[in-house]
Amino acid sequence: MEFKWMLLCLSLLAVSAGVARAEDEIDADEEMIVSEDQGLVETEGDESTIEDLEPSDADTYLLFTKPVFEEKASIELPAGRLSEFLVGFTNKGSNDLVLETLDASLRYPMDFNFHIQNFTTVLLEKTIPPGSQATLGYAFIPADAFAGRPFGLSINLAYRDYEGKQMISKLYNDTVNIIEVEEGLDGETLFLYVLMAAACVLLLVGGQQFLYSVGKKRVGGGLPSRTRANLETGTKTSKQIDMDWVPKNVLNHLNKQKAQSPKQKRVKKTD
Repeated sequence: MEFKWMLLCLSLLAVSAGVARAEDEIDADEEMIVSEDQGLVETEGDESTIEDLEPSDADTYLLFTKPVFEEKASIELPAGRLSEFLVGFTNKGSNDLVLETLDASLRYPMDFNFHIQNFTTVLLEKTIPPGSQATLGYAFIPADAFAGRPFGLSINLAYRDYEGKQMISKLYNDTVNIIEVEEGLDGETLFLYVLMAAACVLLLVGGQQFLYSVGKKRVGGGLPSRTRANLETGTKTSKQIDMDWVPKNVLNHLNKQKAQSPKQKRVKKTD
């Protein structure tokens, strides 16, 4: 009996501890819920107050000028090329506003707190009187290694009011596509063009040699048999001379002269 009472007490303690832990987790979750357009400002105590980052006395605009995009079109930035945008700022309040910095960075698309590439932070320190406007220009170059992948683009404008209270305007905080530029000739394309040019030159040389050999054969062996028989080739040896038309007395006289040639006489003298 006592053992059963002990088990019952232990189970009640475990249930009460679980309920207390669940309440603590709910309270912690409620404390962490903050609006996307607001930020936390630390105070001396454990409590935190909420400060609006974009007050109603300032309006900001963002316009990409290079490359140019249509409204509601997905932004594609060329890798390794210059991208530019303009920022418009309007002071609608009754006091001066001082522009401090303008910065941009590429973030990991699944977690915008993770920085991939930080671009230059421009120091402005420009005072905008009430009812006035200002236009700011900014340029950056995404790295070549990021071509073909999406990244988060974060553009922030920091400024302060006459009391020194600092504020941040998130001009752009969305995913963009970094594309590869296909203009120009890379090393692989240049090598391919050179190889094609060499192949064309070899084909031309081979065709010229083939035509030359065919033409030479036609000139040397293309004449008919009758024409070749009528061609005069000249006399190479005495055996090829036709002597039938020469009178016999002339032939006898020539034979006698050959028999009494100076060479034969010399040979006889030496004997």
